[in-house]
Amino acid sequence: MAAIVADLDERRHPFHVAIENWQHDLNIGSIVRSANAFLADTVHIIGRRRWNRRGAMVTDRYQHVVHHDDVGAFAEWARVEGMPVVAVDNVEGSVPLDRADLPERCVLLFGQEGPGLSPEALEAASGVVEITQYGSTRSINAGAAAAVVMYEWCRRWAGPEGASLSPEGRSAP
Repeated sequence: MAAIVADLDERRHPFHVAIENWQHDLNIGSIVRSANAFLADTVHIIGRRRWNRRGAMVTDRYQHVVHHDDVGAFAEWARVEGMPVVAVDNVEGSVPLDRADLPERCVLLFGQEGPGLSPEALEAASGVVEITQYGSTRSINAGAAAAVVMYEWCRRWAGPEGASLSPEGRSAP
């Protein structure tokens, strides 16, 4: 297991994923699994320390997972690290994902199934993006939304070998 983690650490992408966990959302495991599939650097769980690992399908053993007691502690970590926080929620003022800025180094912040992100989390973000939808539902499943946004980050920044690329498709320095 340590050898697998070491190998992944050499190739991880510079984006992080964060999830608010104040309702013990069952989607967290699924988001951790997607973060592993898209080779996110780290998953940050904000709020309750306990989460349902079942959906992670054991990928949490290979994925760095960090806990923050609250949004304030997470926001301070992001500030110190110089990581812009990109919130994902379909709220007033959100920019459609296909037209939004997704920095190469950033944290993609997801909320709970149903209520979405807390006001504190939205305040901590440097921008808010939404996934354009065409049907009658207000939102898609939080785990599915996270996978869509991580895929879009990879489509923009990750090459076929997992190397970061500039938006023009050239290898980034």
